[in-house]
Amino acid sequence: MMPLQPASHAGLSEPSPWVTRWAHLLRSGARVLDLACGSGRHAAWLAARGHAVLAVDRDAEAIAALPAGVSGRVADLEQGVWPLAGEAPFDAIVVINYLHRPLWPHLAAALAPGSVWLYETFAAGNETVGKPSRPDFLLRPGELLEVARTHGLRVIAYEDGVIEVPKTAFVQRLCAVRAADSPDDAHAPARYRLDP
Repeated sequence: MMPLQPASHAGLSEPSPWVTRWAHLLRSGARVLDLACGSGRHAAWLAARGHAVLAVDRDAEAIAALPAGVSGRVADLEQGVWPLAGEAPFDAIVVINYLHRPLWPHLAAALAPGSVWLYETFAAGNETVGKPSRPDFLLRPGELLEVARTHGLRVIAYEDGVIEVPKTAFVQRLCAVRAADSPDDAHAPARYRLDP
């Protein structure tokens, strides 16, 4: 497995290089869901760039500490019903370092036409370098690709390998888009730009 190159030496308070690399695909003022947001590092970074961000996490203290400009919601994503039922679709969904497979159909359904799905989390092999180590919390080889295809998303970028920063970890990363309503959608060409 080839080492993945980080875009920077980001620490845990910095946004993931995967998010910063592909954020140019989000339309101006996009409505973004940061799922299992933790401390809100991605929510804050995206909100500072003019996006309307809803950050969701089960940790009420983390949600209370989100910066101004980020909407927060406390929800246990692994118990009960999907907490975002009835929400308008999102222009982008960001999921970093979180895996609960039963949510995938809900997330795919929450993507608006022309939207972007940015996903990065731990993969098989991580049990050799640390936690998480349980198979339930590790993606199987090619699993994110399979999820994108199952839900009719176009894969823009995918990586599966080892990162060294902020700590050694096996990860998979996905950037995928939902097809626009029409090929004439003014934003459609920007969805596939590989360079900002």
